[in-house]
Amino acid sequence: MSFLTILAFSLAAVLAGFIALQLFMVRRMRRLRGQQAPRLDGAAGRRVADGRMALFYFYSPQCGACRSMTPVVRELAERVPGVFLVDVSQDLETARRFKVMATPTTILVRDGKVAEVLVGARSADTLRGLVGG
Repeated sequence: MSFLTILAFSLAAVLAGFIALQLFMVRRMRRLRGQQAPRLDGAAGRRVADGRMALFYFYSPQCGACRSMTPVVRELAERVPGVFLVDVSQDLETARRFKVMATPTTILVRDGKVAEVLVGARSADTLRGLVGG
């Protein structure tokens, strides 16, 4: 086998592994739908415990997709009560409680249960549609 053939197979294997990991994470996160939301502290915890809508946006400062999405979510949080931004580098415990494996991840909680899980970047219209804002 030539060097180029080995290189091509190696790159294909790495790409296939990356895609498989992404699919695994998305499927695992989607299994959270319908499950009871975790217990949380502070305003977010009170809102979830009261059965009110809460939208959790998990992001990381190092995440490229998060850099474009975070300003949109910040603006939404200023207009809509119950939108919480969670920097996973600062609040890893909340991310662990929700079993977040990748950023950006957006989780909608209604009536104390996980209603929707979105992994990856989403448009402003999609986010507004989730919260009715």
